[in-house]
Amino acid sequence: MKSGHARVSTGLQNLDLQEDRLKKFGCEKIFTDPMSGAKSNRPGLETAIEFVRSGDTLVVWRLDRLGRNMEDLITIVNRLNNRGVSFHSLQENITMDKSSSTGQLMFHLFAAFAEFERNLILERSAAGRAAAHARVTWNL
Repeated sequence: MKSGHARVSTGLQNLDLQEDRLKKFGCEKIFTDPMSGAKSNRPGLETAIEFVRSGDTLVVWRLDRLGRNMEDLITIVNRLNNRGVSFHSLQENITMDKSSSTGQLMFHLFAAFAEFERNLILERSAAGRAAAHARVTWNL
């Protein structure tokens, strides 16, 4: 059985795109979290992990929807694999299970890229805030 997990970072975003893609891929059940991936307590993800059984696959639209840093992604996927559950990311088109060394390599590479992208976003946001603060200070 395929089950999906979808997450959006803010209440201003919606889950439609992710849910549509997960349904199209054949997910029979979809669990959601309308909260930042940086939060460690994600009830929808925890429910999804408890729901899936050995032989099932947990599917996400993109790796960064599952977690925002490499350690978190690896922990979640290892948790699934230890229970005999595969993991699949639609955008990156990778399936991760213990039987595939290529899948493991690709997962680790994409997880590193997802963490890198997250760090770039944080850096750009901090630079924007600093520039705005400087403009306000300058005008005083």
